[in-house]
Amino acid sequence: MNTTTISRRNFIRSSAVLTAAAWGMPAIVPASVLGGPGQSPPSKQVNLAGVGVGGVGFGQLKSCEQTGFNIVALCDVDDVYAKKAYDRWPQARRYRDYREMLHAEGDKIDAVYCGTPDHTHAVIVLAALRRRKHVCCVKPLTRTIEECRAVLAASREAGVCTQVTASPNTSEAACRTCEFIWAGAIGAVREVHIWSNRPLWPQGMRRPPGQDEVPATLDWDLWIGPAPMRPFKNQWSDEDVALLQIAGNRGRTPHSKGVYHPWNFRGWWDFGCGALGDMGCHHFNTPYRALKLEHPVAVEATATRLFDETAPLASIVTYDYPARGDMPPVRVVWYDGGLKPPRPSELNNPLTDEGVLYIGDEGKMFTPAILSPERAKKFEDVPRMLTRRGGVWKEWMEAIQGGEKAGCHFEWAGLLTEAVLLGNIAIRAGKRIEWDAAAARITNIESANQYLRTEYRAGWTL
Repeated sequence: MNTTTISRRNFIRSSAVLTAAAWGMPAIVPASVLGGPGQSPPSKQVNLAGVGVGGVGFGQLKSCEQTGFNIVALCDVDDVYAKKAYDRWPQARRYRDYREMLHAEGDKIDAVYCGTPDHTHAVIVLAALRRRKHVCCVKPLTRTIEECRAVLAASREAGVCTQVTASPNTSEAACRTCEFIWAGAIGAVREVHIWSNRPLWPQGMRRPPGQDEVPATLDWDLWIGPAPMRPFKNQWSDEDVALLQIAGNRGRTPHSKGVYHPWNFRGWWDFGCGALGDMGCHHFNTPYRALKLEHPVAVEATATRLFDETAPLASIVTYDYPARGDMPPVRVVWYDGGLKPPRPSELNNPLTDEGVLYIGDEGKMFTPAILSPERAKKFEDVPRMLTRRGGVWKEWMEAIQGGEKAGCHFEWAGLLTEAVLLGNIAIRAGKRIEWDAAAARITNIESANQYLRTEYRAGWTL
């Protein structure tokens, strides 16, 4: 041997080759041992940085920790909202600006979790991908289709392991749904109805007048990020229509009284993607896998009264997909705001608050139950051929350590994200839109293409 320094990875590889030769075995070392390109071997601790850790990020970072991630850095623009995360991980280095965090942490972090409002997903995720970090982002992946395409391109270039927090399509219920449909348990599927009880936050309102003092504990400029600047408003009053609509429509107490922050960003087009953007990625994930869907060719919507800046109180969005192989064209219908499809006659009980109903030529399935007792009996022995996986965080960790891609990696999540964003465009356009996915253009209403992208304020770019 010469005196050249041997890296740990080369030492392991050389040792494995020598051992295999000594036993007369082929010298093959699996990627799961070494960690493939851009991956980490199972023995290596994965250091994780979290951005947006005060809301849903807190609970999801706890799940990351339980899966084996090592939380080493935390970033949030709101010191009060993030306090519970700071208290739980006192050893983690703290930042307000994700750009400063990524620069300062450098090679000390392997992965980045993004749990911020929708309008900052793209800039944070792109910054992490360009530093070759593994990335997990809350759904939807981005707020515009232009952002989505940019993130997918950067993800391919980075070659890292990605995940989006949509409800897994690899659970027992999800896999069984796929197996039943692929076995022909309800025949060719021609309709899918999906409904959600969202929104749980204010929608269908106008921007409140006036301006409140920004707390010293909140960096409002960073919270706004690339979106158009607007005056800070702290909370809705109990008499404001924004809160009364939630209580009056469904008897709910608002999770937060914040006008924009915390929690209530979702109803504003500048910051969120409404009920469809929030829950569509969850509920579309399994239908997309089961029916082998890609891009819709047309989308249309009806909704309650629309205001320029906010998503409606309720909507119905209809997607048309072309034939795929031996699967016929299918129509997918989304309902939110308490709206639901008609209850199928085969179902004795009222429809649940949220659900997915598949309608085929030979029967119906209310995930994952076949509604016809005779067909349920006939297909009860369909083999369980799909691998049931451990959920969002375990899938991501397995991918980082050299295993299979996470179930909702960015390429897959991009399909779900574009679907919900097209639904929102149809809501805002008020007309049926026809979509050319390859060209990334709406072909029949030129003015609707304005919603494919957004102008960033000065100092912010993709």
